[in-house]
Amino acid sequence: MKYQKADLIFPEDLLKEIQKYVHGEMVYIPNPKGLRKKWGEKSGNKQYLSTRNHEIRSKFLEGFTIEQLAKEFCLSFDSIKRIVYSNPQVK
Repeated sequence: MKYQKADLIFPEDLLKEIQKYVHGEMVYIPNPKGLRKKWGEKSGNKQYLSTRNHEIRSKFLEGFTIEQLAKEFCLSFDSIKRIVYSNPQVK
């Protein structure tokens, strides 16, 4: 998160109003709810996990066992089971 000088970005009257509540401290101003990015969108983790999970499901359908997939993807038996059985096509 980049630091911004309030006197350079806020109009003077707004800055004076803010200073009634906070002076000399850092304040975090969040994005409006509609503009917030969801988990993993910025870093790419969401897409990575989606691709990985799709690969796990595909291999399971090809005949790989849960034990084999757990070893290949370095995940626990229960994690692989959760991924495989979260897809309605696989039961």
